[in-house]
Amino acid sequence: MTQDRIRIGKIDLGSRIVMPPIATYQSTSDGKVTEKMIRYYSERAANGNVGMIITEHSYISLQGKAKEKQLSVSSNDDIEGLSLLTEEIHKKGVAVMAQLNHAGSAALTSATGMKAVSASNVILPTVPVMGDGIEPKVLSKEEIKKVVCDFAAAAGRAKNAGYDGVEIHSAHAYLLNQFYSPLTNKRTDEYGGSLDNRLRIHREVIRAVRDEVGEDYTIAVRLGGCDYMDGGSTIEDSVYAARVLEEEGVNLIDVSGGMCRYILKGHEEPGYFREMSMAIKNAVKIPVLLTGGVKTLDDAKALLEAGAADLIGVGRELLKDAKWEVE
Repeated sequence: MTQDRIRIGKIDLGSRIVMPPIATYQSTSDGKVTEKMIRYYSERAANGNVGMIITEHSYISLQGKAKEKQLSVSSNDDIEGLSLLTEEIHKKGVAVMAQLNHAGSAALTSATGMKAVSASNVILPTVPVMGDGIEPKVLSKEEIKKVVCDFAAAAGRAKNAGYDGVEIHSAHAYLLNQFYSPLTNKRTDEYGGSLDNRLRIHREVIRAVRDEVGEDYTIAVRLGGCDYMDGGSTIEDSVYAARVLEEEGVNLIDVSGGMCRYILKGHEEPGYFREMSMAIKNAVKIPVLLTGGVKTLDDAKALLEAGAADLIGVGRELLKDAKWEVE
């Protein structure tokens, strides 16, 4: 079942196994692609089980850089190296998407040289605390417009670099997730309060990206749909958000955690976000990707057969072993 074909927008995949984005920090200090990074992804593209790779989160502006040696898609100077990376992955017959990210208050001042920003002046409730652990600067409406433009420009660079699509990162306590979660969004303007308002920046980013890349280009969103914390976003919120994203023309929902990040406390079973992914899958017509705790192909097959998702992400196992389930 993992080898069943599936279409994501205009991307035709020969396998339902996806290597999701996992940061390796193998870039140069200013975020350029290195030979080491190209070899790393080339080895995993050659796996044989993987239909698509979503490369690690790439910062769209210096302000949104999470850490040193994070991959960059913030400058036209990045395109040359990214083109070498996508070319190598395509040689193995594997599709590749770029994950676009702004870290928000999770950005380290040591990496950006500036104070972190967010939806509100709330320290992230993540454990351990991400970023500098101090109150971030609140983004003004004009600054929000700049963030939206930065996402669009980054998407254009990714397309020019040969990526088959882009994934907008709104999970794991990064900026768009900070707008989505009621734990970190305490705004009283049109970007805060109701869930619709907290999703406003997502709509604006998706529309700007679509205008930049065109109607035929594939756009995904990694949705940190549920915080799994008191007072945080809920699975019901994630279902509503997924419907909104689908209405805006997104081609794939990549399900993960919010302020809990990519883990679910007390759970290590394959597909531990499956309750959320199944609820979303039942609510939308576009494909849904589920990642977390999958260790074997049998794990992936079981989740697909159970209807937990349309695609299954295998992250940690491929990070550890490029020849996962091959030998």
